[in-house]
Amino acid sequence: MKLAIAGLVLVCATSASAQKLTVKILNRQDNETDYTYVVPGHFNSQSNSNVSCSGGDNNVNCNGSTTTTGLSTPAQQVPFHVRGATFTLLLPDGRAAVVNCESKFKERMAGPRGNKRSCRIPLVDEIQADFHGDNAKLEWVVSLDGKKTQSETYKILAIMDKPKTDQN
Repeated sequence: MKLAIAGLVLVCATSASAQKLTVKILNRQDNETDYTYVVPGHFNSQSNSNVSCSGGDNNVNCNGSTTTTGLSTPAQQVPFHVRGATFTLLLPDGRAAVVNCESKFKERMAGPRGNKRSCRIPLVDEIQADFHGDNAKLEWVVSLDGKKTQSETYKILAIMDKPKTDQN
């Protein structure tokens, strides 16, 4: 009985540690042979506008201003030696996750070289990612009504820090 309760607690704790987020694919590469993947640089900006207008019967006066702030992240100097599909995912908090998926085993009675299938790769840039441990299950819509999805599990290679702002 104690073993069953401990197992139930472990299952609940494991599922509670998963995080499902909407992410954006910043960069993608795919190759069945070994290659070097370097995390690309990227730029994020946000603009805020303020407009005030007042007027009478025959005239209108308007004032306005816009403030734009941006963060630029240079390419990361640490290259990854990988095979398969590799993505850099922009997380909602500004960090970037580097994920990779190698071909999967699939029995086809075709010998060692023919028993693989390529990883499913999203063709869209905004997807759902369910992070659990060192894996990220990527899911994306593939139908017009939004009801049919595809998914693939990728291995997390790194979580890159978000860009630092310069406060001068």
